[in-house]
Amino acid sequence: MTYYHEKPEWPQYTWDSEKLANPLAAVRHRQGRLIGRMEGLGFSLRNEAILQTLTQDVMKSSEIEGEILDQMQVRSSIARRLGMDIGALTPADRNVEGVVEMMLDASQNYDKPLATERLFGWHAALFPTGFSGMHRIVVGAWRNDERGLMQVVSGRIGKERVHYQAPDAMRLNTEMKQFLDWYNTNTTSDPVLKAGLAHLWFVTIHPFDDGNGRIARAIADMSLARAENSPQRFYSMSSQIRKERDVYYDMLEATQKQDSGDITPWLLWFLDCLDRAIAGAETTLATVLKKAKFWETHSDGKFNQRQRDIINRLLNGFEGKLNTSKWAKIEKCSTDTALRDITELVERGILEKEAAGGRSTSYVLRDQ
Repeated sequence: MTYYHEKPEWPQYTWDSEKLANPLAAVRHRQGRLIGRMEGLGFSLRNEAILQTLTQDVMKSSEIEGEILDQMQVRSSIARRLGMDIGALTPADRNVEGVVEMMLDASQNYDKPLATERLFGWHAALFPTGFSGMHRIVVGAWRNDERGLMQVVSGRIGKERVHYQAPDAMRLNTEMKQFLDWYNTNTTSDPVLKAGLAHLWFVTIHPFDDGNGRIARAIADMSLARAENSPQRFYSMSSQIRKERDVYYDMLEATQKQDSGDITPWLLWFLDCLDRAIAGAETTLATVLKKAKFWETHSDGKFNQRQRDIINRLLNGFEGKLNTSKWAKIEKCSTDTALRDITELVERGILEKEAAGGRSTSYVLRDQ
């Protein structure tokens, strides 16, 4: 198998501007409408929308790689770093803090140059222990391939399938200098197209032992912030990619295995995925408005801190079933205390039992 990065014309990417013109115009139009609508919200609602979006972006980018982060830890870490008042903050693990630090640096400091040391800092933040799972990796530096060529592989031992083989480590200094020079100086492409190309180009080089996908998506987010000339994020590309993960990996593999540098199919998919991500921001907006309406309706109600925390988790999109044992675990209280908290909210018409029933009674927010 020969990859495009092994050909003499690498990295001279090309695309069909005519095929991209309409999808690009549609995305740009949707971007403008969303930003205009969000800016029409009050300050607190807009901040809540930004917080919801960034939380999903951090969580879903990690989830694409199989890492599940705690939503409240992510939310609290982002709120603290952005100076947002969300009440009691949940302490965050080092790995959560690292991902948040990288993603916020990309979006909030979008206008700063993308440099080698900055990328090394992002990588070190992603792997604060120097390990990826059970394996020690090179952190804050390009990979050295001491354990063999960098390959993306699936399948059990003896029947592995190689999806992709990255450029040899000896090429990385040259490859990354060329990429960074282009990223920081090239202004000939539309900024949205540049986001798609930057994502592809970086993940093709695959310069780190691990974390390449998350960093590539951070670079794409940074590019989209540049396209909008704003650090405010109202949609999550990573959330949409998570929904389309299989297609995402198939598109990357097909693009890297082709004989030419024509990336029109990749850019078409990227634009369509981005369009769906922006459309998905309607869900975020609906959640924000629902949350605001709930607390406005119950502004005179008395809630203890445990109840307030769980209600906010439910309003933010609680994953899984909420039952007494899960309440007790989250709030670090006894099951008796959890049951009293729940019973009170059921009696007040705020929670209700799920109709499905089962071995353990679960609860949901009642429509207000």
